[in-house]
Amino acid sequence: MSRRVERAATVCADERCGRWCRHQDAVPAKPTGASRARTLATGSSSALLVIPGLTVVDPLSMLPARRTMTAEADIVLRLPAGSPAVRAVRHAEADEVVAVLELTDVAPVAVADRVRSRARIAGWLTPVPDGADVAWLEERGPLEEHSPLEEHGALDDRGPLAAHSLLRLEVGEVWLEDAWGTELVEPDDFAAAEPDPLAGHEAELLQHLAAAHGTELGWLCALVDRHRAASGVPQEVVPLALDRFGLRIRFSDRDGSFDARFQFPSPVTEVSQLRQAVRALFEEAWYATDQDCGLS
Repeated sequence: MSRRVERAATVCADERCGRWCRHQDAVPAKPTGASRARTLATGSSSALLVIPGLTVVDPLSMLPARRTMTAEADIVLRLPAGSPAVRAVRHAEADEVVAVLELTDVAPVAVADRVRSRARIAGWLTPVPDGADVAWLEERGPLEEHSPLEEHGALDDRGPLAAHSLLRLEVGEVWLEDAWGTELVEPDDFAAAEPDPLAGHEAELLQHLAAAHGTELGWLCALVDRHRAASGVPQEVVPLALDRFGLRIRFSDRDGSFDARFQFPSPVTEVSQLRQAVRALFEEAWYATDQDCGLS
């Protein structure tokens, strides 16, 4: 995952400022590493199951057709019955099989270097009891579910999901790499964390911002880089990521590109609050553009 220069714009906690403030002591808020990892594990990221030392001829057989997470933070993977992973677990009988679930998250909008984050969740695979269904899983708490491959018709020789097995991954270690760096997340923290409440709407919201609010997004450049903003709206402005604490944008022109994160005045928990927060960002950006760059 490529590294880019990132600049932060934050709102001062002192309400007397009245306008966007660049106080040096304003500390940006962000989701914890555990929350970011939990969001990645339950979101729209692609997943690949890896078992060290296992020979795999068909990589598709190691792509979970569905994954769910129990309240205990065990990850239940739905794999074709003929998957090498299923055979390895059955062959191991009562022994646990060490495995790694590799997750990759990409931006839902077109942009260079679309990979936003990666995670490696290492743990132990065991079979889910024969005949277990959703009811069995729900006994272990509410399920967080993602089904990235249900539309594919070649999960096994008898059609999509015609024959499958469930494997449970007990989480032992979590490595996370994203815009904030690389972090080791403890299993207990991962289990206790909540995914971001906006994660289910993020792709749609970012696509809407990109399609309908390009001009307003360009104004935001004035909040972090007056020199660039004085030349007008950057040639390319792409909304990269969104969470309850803020919005990340990539600005590009002929001199290069940089990412900037814009923190909301307060965390948001639902879409209606998000609209107000983004509108406030646009209003402050327009004020900064007008005052700093002489635009009207």
